[in-house]
Amino acid sequence: MTAPLHDTSAAETAAVDVAAGVPAKAIEGRSPWRIAWIRLKRDKVALSGGVVVLLLILVAIFAPLIVSVFGHPPNEFHEETIDPLFSTPKGDWGGISGDFLFGVEPGNGRDVFSRVVYGARISLLVAFLSAVVAVVVGTVVGIVAGYFGGWVDAVISRVMDLLLAFPQLLFIIALVSVVPNSLWGMSGSGVRMAVLIVVIGFFGWPYVGRIVRGQTLSLREREYVEAARSLGAGQLYILFRELLPNLVAPITVYATLMIPTNVLTEAALSFLGAGVKPPTASWGQMLSKAVSTYESDPMFMIIPGLAIFITVLAFNLFGDGVRDALDPKGSR
Repeated sequence: MTAPLHDTSAAETAAVDVAAGVPAKAIEGRSPWRIAWIRLKRDKVALSGGVVVLLLILVAIFAPLIVSVFGHPPNEFHEETIDPLFSTPKGDWGGISGDFLFGVEPGNGRDVFSRVVYGARISLLVAFLSAVVAVVVGTVVGIVAGYFGGWVDAVISRVMDLLLAFPQLLFIIALVSVVPNSLWGMSGSGVRMAVLIVVIGFFGWPYVGRIVRGQTLSLREREYVEAARSLGAGQLYILFRELLPNLVAPITVYATLMIPTNVLTEAALSFLGAGVKPPTASWGQMLSKAVSTYESDPMFMIIPGLAIFITVLAFNLFGDGVRDALDPKGSR
């Protein structure tokens, strides 16, 4: 006796459920973004980095509220906390106490906790906005180069190679030295921040552009692009309605990995004196001042250094997790 060609158990079960008045459970499809979220939830290390990133963003947004509760105004001097003979904080560990959670700054007694919190605002604002500039410009230029090819691709590729070989730090330092104190309706540290955002974003877009160009070269030969052409779709429609949605994943991954690089760049420029102007708080600026006082007060160097380290590490861990989650060939 041979077995039946079709298994009718599932159909019989569904019929029984319908007959009993129990609605059959619908089969729900999962979008690529939902699958990526499921993969990301399994990566506990990446989620930990994401939680730290979220906390840092909240600290930067609510810096005035946090400082008003746990600290003192970032530019307020507290000479009573400084030893007049050695110009070092009184007490151990850089003057750390219940009133000054991270101690005080040597020489003037400014609250290190408040300056670290406000420094997060500067670093994250410059990092995020410069990443946005780089991603927007790099995406548009890269997709145009990859789709049209020919002399357009050749010209854009040579421009990207030129910018990648350009000494970014030296150019920013030279530019800051000639920028006036008032520009575009801003003055002081606002001008410096605007210059940093524009220049870091300008020199960062070729990295995004190369990735987008390479992906576009392969996507432009896909069947759905040919189908759009055969239906009479215009070039702008194909670029931004057919190709761009399929480039969101690699762009997102690279953006998450670009932000920590921008944080380090801003800190390096502030360390060299090309960042925001004093007395505006900046992590790199605090490290620059700590170079001359690390022997007598090492905590003043350790605390902003840890802030940079934790920020960059958290973004890198989260970026790696996002990359693995968005990889359709991933094993998880």
